[in-house]
Amino acid sequence: MAGQGLAMGSTVADLVYWRDTRTSALIFTGIMVTLLCLLHFSIISVASYGALAVLGTTISLRLGRKALQALRRSDGANPFQAQLDADLPLSQEQLECLASRLSQDILAAAHTLRRLFLVEDLVDSIKFAFLFYILTYVGAVFNGLTLLILGVISAFTFPLLYRQHQAQIDQYVGLVRNQLSHLRAKIQAKLPSAKAKPE
Repeated sequence: MAGQGLAMGSTVADLVYWRDTRTSALIFTGIMVTLLCLLHFSIISVASYGALAVLGTTISLRLGRKALQALRRSDGANPFQAQLDADLPLSQEQLECLASRLSQDILAAAHTLRRLFLVEDLVDSIKFAFLFYILTYVGAVFNGLTLLILGVISAFTFPLLYRQHQAQIDQYVGLVRNQLSHLRAKIQAKLPSAKAKPE
């Protein structure tokens, strides 16, 4: 299972770093077209049009092969027979492992949400509330699909930009971290609880 996670991680890294430009461009274009369609149409319409486009292509290719068979220029075999004969990419054991891992992740998320909503730790719950307060302002400016589109664009651009300009970005990030740590130290020095602990 760990090997599958590593393989999936390397596949995602290959996509976002554009190691295979053609594959990355196809995946990026497909995701962006789907998301932009969802901005204007319902998800049912987008799924239906997508399915019709795929079926239109596959049926046309199948009928073309049949027409060539009628003209005795082809054997009339299904052009997708290799895909039909191939095994599914995940075995039964792999599916069971994935289901087990997914159920563990869902249970862990449910436990964390219960802990945050039922105020097991006051500070964590206040941080969680502050996050949702900020999200109300984000939601007033963007809808979920717009954020998803921005996320996809960022996922396909920022890793590549970071790899190309890593030294400069690391330098600026280091400067920002130093400034934030100095600011945090000043704030903690002025808090009464921080002064009480050394005594």
